[in-house]
Amino acid sequence: MKFIDGLSKNDFTVQIIVKQLLRSATSIGANIIEAQAGSTKRDFTNFFSYALKSANESKFWLGLLRDSAKADKDKTEVLLRETIELANILGSSILTLRGKRKM
Repeated sequence: MKFIDGLSKNDFTVQIIVKQLLRSATSIGANIIEAQAGSTKRDFTNFFSYALKSANESKFWLGLLRDSAKADKDKTEVLLRETIELANILGSSILTLRGKRKM
């Protein structure tokens, strides 16, 4: 939230990207919480899949901000790395839940 609050309020393009990033980034956490409340393994896996899709979308928006030079590159890189790490964790968890992970 601090990162988003620090971006330009006057740049129309930035505001469009910010809205998309805020939506996709908050969706990650919301879907993880929803997964924990899931009544079945399938529900749990599906909500983790939704969270992964949101993480992948967030990676796109962060990359766009970084590449457009409309945000601090170092701060954006940190958030992008964290989002990639989270997406990797979610992806591995989904493979494990589906029994497709090679050990």
